Amino acid sequence: MATQPSRELELFPNPQPERDYTIRITIPEFTCLCPKTGQPDFATLLLEYIPDQQCVELKSLKMYVWSFRDEGAFHEAVTNEILDDLVNATAPRFMRLSAVFNVRGGIDTTVVAEHRAEGWQPPTEVKLP
Repeated sequence: MATQPSRELELFPNPQPERDYTIRITIPEFTCLCPKTGQPDFATLLLEYIPDQQCVELKSLKMYVWSFRDEGAFHEAVTNEILDDLVNATAPRFMRLSAVFNVRGGIDTTVVAEHRAEGWQPPTEVKLP
């Protein structure tokens, strides 16, 4: 196989570090294993962040997400682990990870975890008429 899963997140310089802007990435094919049964869990991850100096490179993010495929993890734990790894790598002004897990046994789960850089305040929302 030419590519392999990897926990290494590659970065590139933010092309507009002086501006707050939002990057939204949808990852519809996240999988990990249920730590109790070993059965696969499927989720759509929605990553939203306001970068500071660094942005995450998408192919490395894909390889990173792939690395969870054969690991057992509770939904809450894996969502927070991914957020922590991304925050540690990119040091964003703001980052939110929403993990929307598919229904299993009649129960669906959504876990939302956030990070705000110390001192960062969101800009005032502009409401147009």
